[in-house]
Amino acid sequence: MNFRDLGLEPALVDAMDELGFDAPTAIQAQAIPVLLGADGDAVGLAETGSGKTAAFGLPLLQRIHADMARPQGVVVCPTRELCRQITADLKEFAAKRRALRIIALYGGASITGQIRLLRRGPQVIVATPGRLRDLIDRGGVDLSHAAYLVLDEADEMLRMGFKPDIDAILGALPRDRRIWLFSATMDGDVAAVVRGLLKDPVMLRAGGAGRGPKAIRHAAYVIQEVHRYEALRRILDTTPDIFALVFCRTRQESRDVAGSLLEDGYPVDAIHSDLSQPQRDWVMQKFRQHAVRVLVATDVAARGLDVREITHIIHYGPPGDAEIYIHRSGRTGRAGSAGMSIVLAAPREMERVRDIEARRGIRFSFPRMPDGRDICEQRMVTMAKKLSRTKVDEADIEGCLAAVMTVLAPHDREALVKRFFSAECRRLNARYQDAEDIHLPPPSIPPEDDPATPSPEDAETRRFFINIGRLDKISGQDVARLVASTSGIPPAQITAVDLKREFSFFEVDRRAAETIETAFGNVFLDGRRIQVRKAFEKKKAP
Repeated sequence: MNFRDLGLEPALVDAMDELGFDAPTAIQAQAIPVLLGADGDAVGLAETGSGKTAAFGLPLLQRIHADMARPQGVVVCPTRELCRQITADLKEFAAKRRALRIIALYGGASITGQIRLLRRGPQVIVATPGRLRDLIDRGGVDLSHAAYLVLDEADEMLRMGFKPDIDAILGALPRDRRIWLFSATMDGDVAAVVRGLLKDPVMLRAGGAGRGPKAIRHAAYVIQEVHRYEALRRILDTTPDIFALVFCRTRQESRDVAGSLLEDGYPVDAIHSDLSQPQRDWVMQKFRQHAVRVLVATDVAARGLDVREITHIIHYGPPGDAEIYIHRSGRTGRAGSAGMSIVLAAPREMERVRDIEARRGIRFSFPRMPDGRDICEQRMVTMAKKLSRTKVDEADIEGCLAAVMTVLAPHDREALVKRFFSAECRRLNARYQDAEDIHLPPPSIPPEDDPATPSPEDAETRRFFINIGRLDKISGQDVARLVASTSGIPPAQITAVDLKREFSFFEVDRRAAETIETAFGNVFLDGRRIQVRKAFEKKKAP
């Protein structure tokens, strides 16, 4: 199947040909014919990196009337980085339809300049929710003729708290508009939006939506907390050609990790919310040009980041939300290419790794953390492969080859190989000759139906997990207050708050347990969804 078979007009097909896209991806093959022919709403579910932009962008462009200088299609996405990326992609798709005007509207840029762009009559607007709502409130944009609204990365927008902005945008659209919602996952929030806003939508689902691209391999290294940075270094040293995105929980952690890697000689930079937009653009330019091969980022800073050649996603610690893991890891393995997602997990964090496996159908391998000998061997093999693939240009070496061969003549093949690799071996041996074995086997997690593990039915309290901890700058009292205010349970019934680094446990009277389970369906703290679920009881000593 090719793009011509999907019902696209020749101008769009020719543009895709020139861009080098020969065949549609699974979600494109499903969505494009439906969106070209259907007059109703649609929901597209596909993993990150599967080609969703073309899946909705091509039919949107074909439905636009270039002779009408008014906004007819609106694409709303969570971040300015993604907004600019989608705009650039749509402009490339529409290269053969020069009468189409496509603009980007996002925060951090001059709003007066964007109002001037709107006065020129663009037919397609790509925008972040906050900036588009601001322009609507100012009367700077007229969406009364916008027949199509695309909500891209809908799960991310809802997780970031943009539902009120989306509602305001919908209020500015005509009543007979069509909504195309695209998402990597269909969690409760997305399902609620689909039920509340869309009318009998066509469901489009490609591959393992919500599970991450099949081309990605998932691995977890189990190490002690004190060895987390050393583990990261060993992964980077074992993979000389790595082009990686490293996720940290906080801005400070990302700065610390990037600073340590820089001091140790790695081509690294960091991206976080403290950077100005010009600084962020400069870092991203270096990363896209591979001048920086390791980018350290927080989830907030990396939202919308789209660099297609990333080989590895490294989670400096496992995220507390399985959907966050899907979005992170989906930035590698793009368009079917191979990718690797690696989690560095302390033993106490293994519950989160198992939770990701259970919720998203992912199976982690648990490889042994490489030691110094493993790293040296892998580096030498990589160098040897590069050398063996090097093309020889006879014209370039003709003038000096004879002199070089004269110098090397006294040495046999094995001696030359040893001399060639000795310098690199010496450097790595100096780093790892006294390095300890930091590998830990993955701890076994008791299954949920183990009768010795869950709370006994006659216990007076029930124990719960909540995905906030000390790193969120909270206390045990803060956890108790949050639970009490959300559930309506008296604070006196919330006991035994056990505050951990990235998550916590608490207990409640068993009669209030059902209330806890239903109260936290849609609760956010600083833009992050709060998850509460039953926890296993600690086994008591006999």
